[in-house]
Amino acid sequence: MSSTKEAIPHYKVVLLGEGRVGKTSILLRFVENSYIEGRPSTLTASYLNKHVIVDDKREAHLSIWDTAGQERFHSLGPIYYRDAKGAILIYDITDQSTFDRVKSWTKELRKMCGDNTKICITIVGNKIDLERRRVVSQQSAKKYAEGVGATYFEVSAKTGRGVEDVFQELTKVLLATVNPSCRSRSSLVDASSSMMGKSSSQDLHRIDLSRKEVTKSSCCS
Repeated sequence: MSSTKEAIPHYKVVLLGEGRVGKTSILLRFVENSYIEGRPSTLTASYLNKHVIVDDKREAHLSIWDTAGQERFHSLGPIYYRDAKGAILIYDITDQSTFDRVKSWTKELRKMCGDNTKICITIVGNKIDLERRRVVSQQSAKKYAEGVGATYFEVSAKTGRGVEDVFQELTKVLLATVNPSCRSRSSLVDASSSMMGKSSSQDLHRIDLSRKEVTKSSCCS
């Protein structure tokens, strides 16, 4: 009797947050274990693919999308929510306004994308290496996350502390509660690449958000 290997599920994950909270730094720390001091704010959308193994046996492919945080790009958010099964909302523990914006993202995602069976939300406080400058308490942020059904972590993209845990836990939750994309991994990459004109699973793909050719569509389908 022949047997076939079970297909590895694929999930699209979006990173959301204000400019300068460290979204790109967290992404690159996780995927490449790299960090660049003083990295400029992201002015494009980009994604990286990562094969994740949890509990030494379960596997998943993540396509992790990094979006620009500047106010003028917020209206483009729904473009990147589409087909997303996970969202990581990032704030700077030294800046209250970035945490307030996370609350707005959460409301928007729940309204447009549904509950935890449709999209899993993780809230992340970055820059714990600047603990002395903290203004958002861990207790209040954790309480808020629990209240909206999100998991909560604090990390430092600079030192790498806690970053791996965020993606490991999110992957576990995705595997346990959310159906993977109805599209194959290759078709999702191809669809993304059609917006950018190229494709490679090992490259950092970028979309110029200043261009007007991107078409808005419904999210989290």
